Amino acid sequence: MTSQQTSHEAAHDTERHATVRRRLRHYYTSYTPEGRRFRYVLLAFDLVTVVFIIATSFLPRNNVIEWLDAVFGIAILAEFSARMYSARTPLREFLHPATWADMAAIASFLAPILGEGLGFLRVLRTVRLLRTYHLLHQLRRDVPYFRRNEEIILASVNLCVFLFIMTGLVYETQHLTNPQIQNYVDALYFTITALTTTGFGDVTLQGTSGRLISVVIMILGVTLFLNLLRTILQPSKVRHRCPTCGLMRHDHDAVHCKACGTILNIADEGKL
Repeated sequence: MTSQQTSHEAAHDTERHATVRRRLRHYYTSYTPEGRRFRYVLLAFDLVTVVFIIATSFLPRNNVIEWLDAVFGIAILAEFSARMYSARTPLREFLHPATWADMAAIASFLAPILGEGLGFLRVLRTVRLLRTYHLLHQLRRDVPYFRRNEEIILASVNLCVFLFIMTGLVYETQHLTNPQIQNYVDALYFTITALTTTGFGDVTLQGTSGRLISVVIMILGVTLFLNLLRTILQPSKVRHRCPTCGLMRHDHDAVHCKACGTILNIADEGKL
């Protein structure tokens, strides 16, 4: 094979890789019909994964669940690889917290040899939900209910993700040594009572690590809960960037920006 042929094949391979990257980037970032459908499929897959994690957490481990774990792990790994391959700035994408959550989820799904010690890492898959700019922008455009209640929905998701992660952490660190934590229901019960500071006292975490987990749940959980409550009770706002000062949140019927006085021309539901 001549050097000219080798150079031609190398150039062909480079062009082919660039074409694949552009195609994948088109699916992940464009607002064309196929790009929008692709991101909705990914969102549906994330929701199915979360439902699977919740459902199997109440069931004893068996070969079928282990096989399904592998299937979900391979699917998540494939999507993760495609996303990293198509990224314009792979390092920036790699450093994103959601990327690390995906890596932890993949490891826990594909590493049954490590046992259930890493099982709670699977709940980190929930961090992916509603965490991409393109999906958020798409939901604002396509779903009026999401557009009107975006902050309440995102605050609720953040609270549920925190609750889900802490429940998994409580179960994985306590169920082998704490007779009061026998299953995920027990862990969920303790997490909610600690979150709301009800503290009935019938279920407690043992040891120094258990007390530290309780402190984290009470401090961070109450903060998230109060943030959700504040979001629900505060006056409803609409997202619209002021062309002069850039302020994003305004009253639905606002005519002028309250920060600089610029006329806003906010579109109502009939114009969207």
